[in-house]
Amino acid sequence: MRHQKAGRKFSRTSAHRHAMFSNMVASLVMHERIETTEPKAKELKRLADRTISWGTSVGDLTAKGRDKLDREERARIVHAMRMARRVLRSEEALAKLFAEVAPRFRGRTGGFTRILKTRVRPGDAAPMAYVELVERAAPEPAPEGKGGKGEARKAAPAKAEARKAAPARAEKGPKADKKAKADPSEKSSKSKKK
Repeated sequence: MRHQKAGRKFSRTSAHRHAMFSNMVASLVMHERIETTEPKAKELKRLADRTISWGTSVGDLTAKGRDKLDREERARIVHAMRMARRVLRSEEALAKLFAEVAPRFRGRTGGFTRILKTRVRPGDAAPMAYVELVERAAPEPAPEGKGGKGEARKAAPAKAEARKAAPARAEKGPKADKKAKADPSEKSSKSKKK
């Protein structure tokens, strides 16, 4: 029986596991979508939902403004930030959680993240999955002049033209390649040098 044995260990020490999930939750808050293995994604979802719920629990207080809060309300905010800081060690991620992410989920009681199964990793056949926030911010369009997608599309036709202009190996023929490789005069000169 496995009573009271919830959670996967991932063949890591507890300190390594806590650090790994702290970094993953911080990345999820900062980037709003990360790709990881499926078992890690399932464990991450539990921890990320709990951490985000600390931000949403004081969402109405943070919307008020600092000067309008009484002492008890400020204490609630400080407590929620300390509880979230137990997981999120990054100050930048903690600030984004309370300023941007938590207000988005103000009316929601749970289920802040979702898991989308994606692919099988080629190296070790591990099942991969995206973990993302349910209500993500719209991605910013890349500027055209700084190597965005527009630049890549312009470069693709140029590469195709370069391939056409270069002499193809098929024009030489496979027999020409074999003759060049197996030139008998080169073999005899190599044997004399030895």
